[in-house]
Amino acid sequence: MPIERSTKTGLVPLVVIGFAVASLAAVALSSIESNPPVGVQIVRVLTETGAVVTIGSLLLAAFLVPPQKSGTLAADGYAAMRTAGWFALVWLVGALLSVPFTTAAAIDRPVSSFTFSQMIATAMLLEQSKAWLFTAIIVALLALGCRLVLSWGWTTVLLFGAIFALVPVAVTGHSSSGGSHDMATNSLLFHLVAAVLWVGGLIALLAHGRRGGAHLPLAATRFSKIALVCWIVMAVSGVVNALVRITPVDLVTSTYGWLTLGKLACLLLLGVFGYFQRERGVKGVVDGKPHALLKLAGLEVLLMMFTIGLAVALARTPPPGGSTELPSRTEIAIGYDLDGPPTLAAILFDWRFDLIFGTAALALALFYVLGVRRLTKRGDKWPVGRTVAWLCGCFSLLFATSSGMGRYSPAMFSVHMEAHMVLSMLTPILFVLGGPVTLALRALPVNKEVPGPREWVLAFVHSPVARLLTNPFVALGLFVGSFYALYFSGLFEAALPFHWAHLAMNAHFILAGYVFYWPVIGVDPSPNKLPPLGRLGLLFASIPFHAFFGVVLMSSATVIGEQFYRGLALPWVQNLLEDQRLGGGIAWAAGEIPLLVVMVALLTQWARQDGRDAKRYDRKADADGDADLEAYNAMLKKMAGKD
Repeated sequence: MPIERSTKTGLVPLVVIGFAVASLAAVALSSIESNPPVGVQIVRVLTETGAVVTIGSLLLAAFLVPPQKSGTLAADGYAAMRTAGWFALVWLVGALLSVPFTTAAAIDRPVSSFTFSQMIATAMLLEQSKAWLFTAIIVALLALGCRLVLSWGWTTVLLFGAIFALVPVAVTGHSSSGGSHDMATNSLLFHLVAAVLWVGGLIALLAHGRRGGAHLPLAATRFSKIALVCWIVMAVSGVVNALVRITPVDLVTSTYGWLTLGKLACLLLLGVFGYFQRERGVKGVVDGKPHALLKLAGLEVLLMMFTIGLAVALARTPPPGGSTELPSRTEIAIGYDLDGPPTLAAILFDWRFDLIFGTAALALALFYVLGVRRLTKRGDKWPVGRTVAWLCGCFSLLFATSSGMGRYSPAMFSVHMEAHMVLSMLTPILFVLGGPVTLALRALPVNKEVPGPREWVLAFVHSPVARLLTNPFVALGLFVGSFYALYFSGLFEAALPFHWAHLAMNAHFILAGYVFYWPVIGVDPSPNKLPPLGRLGLLFASIPFHAFFGVVLMSSATVIGEQFYRGLALPWVQNLLEDQRLGGGIAWAAGEIPLLVVMVALLTQWARQDGRDAKRYDRKADADGDADLEAYNAMLKKMAGKD
């Protein structure tokens, strides 16, 4: 097919050259501090090249070029999807090769010295090797999906699945160990996702321009905005990650510091390239000069690939020793020390900002306020109560993850249960009362010709995924079933030592609560609309499960996560069972306040609905002379006459 031929001639040579540049940079820079196996560096560069091009191509197909009106991918989206499929195979091969190479490097033995059974047995003992194996499974499914998917909706699912495939290795590397590993892991996740979207998106855009794809001005304009955000995120997260690892003095006295400065210089230079691309390339494309975008893009991609090689070398270089003091067992386990028991003052004022959920809370508040501001500027009204509810929800998310509650949550079961109740029962209620979907549909501009953000939001609301999640039985199962599945199956105990597992739990609490309360009291139209009695029934159906869960915790004689909590040896937690029973009491009592909020919200919504129905009836009566009432009276007279 012509599409495939033009795709290969436009993309493959550049990627091959970029791969060579990144590999040479990784090998040369890694040898400054030590002499690691060359194969490890080359395999890592191969893997990251495959990941970058795969995710960038999926980004182009999902959000940079429009699909057909039927929802099927257009020719440009199909070409990008095919490219993603081929490079997903490269990613898969790299991930599979990373298992033996990472395993051999970890114990300083050549790969050839292992038999197959020895390699598998040893790899299963190493978190990094298992992470690569898990990544390979995800990427294999991703490669298969790229061959089968033709619709826009499933393309977006593949894109988010590809981004998720970056997580296992990121959360098990150097950043996941040592002091402040929570901050290091969170900043690395931001840095990695932003870098892959930026580099991969530019490569995909360059390939799209070289093959003469349609909608190039639209794709270039959209990518320019994404690239700017990614550059800012990379800069901030890179600085945070570096400060966690080294001191300012180490920047000029260690190899790790010099590599960090080199990466920072490349990032600044890429920012300059991006500025000229926006000022000249994107504007030139919009003005009908497509080659204006391609002049700097090739050199920019090569610089990006060199930066990837530098990042691989940085990942293989041990950071300087820093302080000679050994970290405490608490710092090793959760990333930081605790100064004392969780008093009221500590919960309120002992803050440690959570880069993931704290940033999400601030960003959600900002976007919501900007949406309300846009409505106000054009003369539309937006209920103040919804704004207050949304901002309170953002604050509850920030407080539960970044205040003393979030700080003590990983170390004490009772405080964890407090955060759990806030994130699953209070934050979602406030969010659904804010009506974010309705605000987005009213504030975002309508794009009739080419789907934009408003159309993407509308497509998600009407998607099969949204209908499935808001199904009453599914929502109830996720909301109350996860309590029992998490705490009574051993899953919580297995997740306690890992920071990424705490992130996943918090995300699940919020999402499960949101999809449950959305059809119950949500301001936004739900894909599964329930009648008033159905809403009330769904709410009351969840209450016994919550109460029973709290009672089981209070009456249990077995400590959940005993090994982890006992290893922390917090002096103010002498009796782990009593702390767990306190958590059970919190879970049992916490359901009362959300129930009260939900009941007030339901009664208010019903009263307003009755008022709207009465006004609608009055307007209809005024228009037709109360024809319905006259007909009803006539029917009564006729019945009376027959009697």
